[in-house]
Amino acid sequence: MTRRHQPLRQWEIGAKQEATTRDKPKAVLCDLDGVLRLWDPLDDLDRRHGLPPGTLATAAFAPHRLTPAITGRTTDEDWRAAVAVDLVAAGHPKTTIRHLIEDWTTATGRVDHAVADILHATHLPVVLVTNATTRLEADLRRLQLPDTADHVINSARLGIAKPDPRIYEAAAATANVPPHHCLFVDDTEANVTTATNLGMTALHYRHPSQLRHALGLPDTAAPER
Repeated sequence: MTRRHQPLRQWEIGAKQEATTRDKPKAVLCDLDGVLRLWDPLDDLDRRHGLPPGTLATAAFAPHRLTPAITGRTTDEDWRAAVAVDLVAAGHPKTTIRHLIEDWTTATGRVDHAVADILHATHLPVVLVTNATTRLEADLRRLQLPDTADHVINSARLGIAKPDPRIYEAAAATANVPPHHCLFVDDTEANVTTATNLGMTALHYRHPSQLRHALGLPDTAAPER
């Protein structure tokens, strides 16, 4: 895929300079959601079903619901069912919540093909490291992503979620690369901080250009591997 060259922003210049002065990574440990996979705001689903913005997100991401789901202590199906129970208990109409949960469950997000192209262009091992539920593998197949990474570390299968250092260590071991030779990419600052503390080169992701520069790739992506 060819991209039109545009002048670099200041943060892009900094990323490019950093990539030229440090040792090049030997593996990429990449987040999924917010980096390779993008989602429409859950508020859109709330509005579609006549609910106040934040209704679904507040219930779904409440720690007592989310943490068991992303550490494999409950299945994805049970997590969504529990969220539905919470929303009905909060006074929302049962039928509305049933349709809301159905629409939420159907969604799989969309691939950021700019990021996918970059990951294909590097000849380094790529490990997806994601806080996800037991349905992750099915999502990756539906999104046609299984070939984008060499390995996938799913927190629900490992039983440990970011920012626990053990999931980073497991990812580096899976890549067969020492942590200090790994480039860790994530859109959540707390996750990036943990990676830095482990000696990894860490990128707080905001834009594909950052990732391209951190890997020392030209502005025009290389052919897919």
